[in-house]
Amino acid sequence: MSETSDIGLLDAYSRAVVAAVETVNPCVVHIQVGARRAGREQEGSGSGFIFAPDGFVLTNSHVVRGASRLEAVLEDGRRFPVDLVGDDPDTDLAVVRIHESGLPAARLGDSDTLRPGQVAIAIGNPLGFQCTVTAGVVSAVGRSLRSESGRLIDNVIQTDAALNPGNSGGPLITTRGEVVGVNTAIILGAQGLCFSTPINTAQYVVPRLIRDGRIHRGWLGIAGQNLKVSPHASHLLGIDKEQGVLVTSVEPRSPAERAGIQERDLVVEFDGRPVSSVDDLHRQLTEERIGRRTPIVVVRHSERVTLSAVPSDPTPPINN
Repeated sequence: MSETSDIGLLDAYSRAVVAAVETVNPCVVHIQVGARRAGREQEGSGSGFIFAPDGFVLTNSHVVRGASRLEAVLEDGRRFPVDLVGDDPDTDLAVVRIHESGLPAARLGDSDTLRPGQVAIAIGNPLGFQCTVTAGVVSAVGRSLRSESGRLIDNVIQTDAALNPGNSGGPLITTRGEVVGVNTAIILGAQGLCFSTPINTAQYVVPRLIRDGRIHRGWLGIAGQNLKVSPHASHLLGIDKEQGVLVTSVEPRSPAERAGIQERDLVVEFDGRPVSSVDDLHRQLTEERIGRRTPIVVVRHSERVTLSAVPSDPTPPINN
């Protein structure tokens, strides 16, 4: 390939990135956080982006959770106090609101269409440097990342676009200027391992946060650990996967206790679907399960036992 062709390709790439950044930059905000911990006021910061013209901003839960004061700084330097609308630690997403209308709003894309090797652009405020741009590629899709709450975030996007503290909550965008992810984590000590919550997950979570301030999830009231089952035993017991969830404790007056689940039971099915790990069980305890009688299969003393539980929602409402 000639040198002239190389320059032409570089210019095309540069033009695409510049156009995308110029489209999205006005929607990116710097979130300044004040939190009172151990009797002292502590300062922090993160990023976010406006996704609705009436001031709704998407960011990370870990950026805003526990904050006593929140302020947003726009690209043009304007400052606004913001209110927490709702947050979901399990997906590390939160919605805050600037009480101002006519704001520039980012266009949301479809994270399910992403492919490894596709250009990925991250915008944020690393270490307080506002509207910083880094670019790379989508390294992988469909990753799982454990949130601070302990649950897995599924279908996470892995990129090598450089992120630093303060980038959290900023948008991951395509060369079309569409937001496909919310930057959420870096792996300290690793090179080029950065992760974003997919925007399709956010589009499920956001309306519920605006409506309720939180995400409703089903609760059984058990503690458990993953346990391997021998191939011979799994065959005899009709277990689809050679693993289940060993119940280590049952909360008093919980749905699990009312269903008759006991310590040392091995949970292997939930509503007809195999359960091979605690994360499997978490994934199936969705909002739709709350209040709905659901069959659960456990192995007890080498026998399959079918029980019936009604998951509940134990989380108190958020007062906005």
